[in-house]
Amino acid sequence: MNKAFSIWKKFTPYQLIVLGYLLITVIGAFLLFLPISSAKGTYQSFLDALFLATSGISTTGLSVVDIGSYYSLFGQIVLMCIFQIGGIGYMTFIVFMMYLLGVKASIKTSIVAKESLAGANAELFRRFFLTVLLYTFIFEFSGAVILALFWTREYPLGHSIYLGIFHSISAFCTAGFSVFPDSLMKYQYNTLVNITIIVVSLAGGIGFFVLKDMNGYIIKKFKKQYPCRLTLHTKIVLIVTCIVVLAGTIVIFLSEIWPKTIGNYEKILASLFQAVSASTTDGYNTIDIGKMSAVSLTTIMFLMFVGASPGSTGGGIKTTTLAIVLIFLYSELQGRKSNVFKREISDRCIHDAIVVFSCFMLVAFLAITILTITEKTSYIQILFETYSALGNTGLSTGITSSLSKIGRLVLIITMFIGRVGPLVIAYAIFSNSKQLDFRYPKEDVFVG
Repeated sequence: MNKAFSIWKKFTPYQLIVLGYLLITVIGAFLLFLPISSAKGTYQSFLDALFLATSGISTTGLSVVDIGSYYSLFGQIVLMCIFQIGGIGYMTFIVFMMYLLGVKASIKTSIVAKESLAGANAELFRRFFLTVLLYTFIFEFSGAVILALFWTREYPLGHSIYLGIFHSISAFCTAGFSVFPDSLMKYQYNTLVNITIIVVSLAGGIGFFVLKDMNGYIIKKFKKQYPCRLTLHTKIVLIVTCIVVLAGTIVIFLSEIWPKTIGNYEKILASLFQAVSASTTDGYNTIDIGKMSAVSLTTIMFLMFVGASPGSTGGGIKTTTLAIVLIFLYSELQGRKSNVFKREISDRCIHDAIVVFSCFMLVAFLAITILTITEKTSYIQILFETYSALGNTGLSTGITSSLSKIGRLVLIITMFIGRVGPLVIAYAIFSNSKQLDFRYPKEDVFVG
């Protein structure tokens, strides 16, 4: 016990986060690799099993095989557990078990837990993680009930319940995995299925901080307690989410060639679903992605790159990162401080946003360059697959299963970086670097 504790102390919180996700990925890959996980009772290629496990822990949703036909019930449940853990963070389960067992968390455990959900208040992290589990249960349970009742019209009760649970968890965790071979294209114009997935995905995508803040705001409003206001974080998340979803819906609606047999309502529903899917990175599709126009694909790539919000189950650079970068650029051009809603954004937030944005661009560039060399497919398909993997979205133009071994390995690394975050990985690698105890003279460099 003491030996294990001494080993634990050697790692930084960032290294523990990376190692934790890596360990779950490897365990998940091993379970998916076993014959019991296959519908035919055969071993799967370990690289393919690792690809799916990484896709699950990163809640990406990309797969080289058809989930519903290739995997047995055991394999599907293993996958569901992986993306459930990946969606709300493995530290949530650890903290919850410590709470049930009455174990007091160490300072290091508190820091790891705090960083695993983008900085929850260290003093209240135990209560916050219980809140995370509560919101997760509410939305996943509600979605599962609605979807299960809908599918009782097509399937036996037991199978309907399973379908409801699987797709509701996948939607809230923004994983996008489906046991149907064509995702949700079969229900393209079904209002109940579309709206249920949209609401559950948005709940997972806007983040637990926002859900908690909105809940507190509504309660205070109802009780007429003051002060009663939303935090700056919540305001930015809600505004940016609405803007990108609305813009994406309009572009898809106008740029797609729709069948003449459907009306505007069905077109808007399908466009909205696909915009929300890309923005929250839930990865479901009701439109054949491979047949979409170049304008729509470019729009979806942008939405996947931006992604969801901090402290959520989704990926991407996050809505707040985009907002802070744009606010900073606008403010710099005007020669003033970065202010929004009568609040000044700290230099640290601006620094982190620019670093995250730059790191994502660098990782995307490297992955695209390698895939351009290794894969024999169109450039826009490579771009789309890369941004889908990095943004942990899972939408695909249909080339995932035909990727080479090197291509699959590149996407495995890309998905993992997208889930853990380039900043966390960078801190995990360089946090033990020796700090300089002196400073060099400053000198200007011409730029621009």
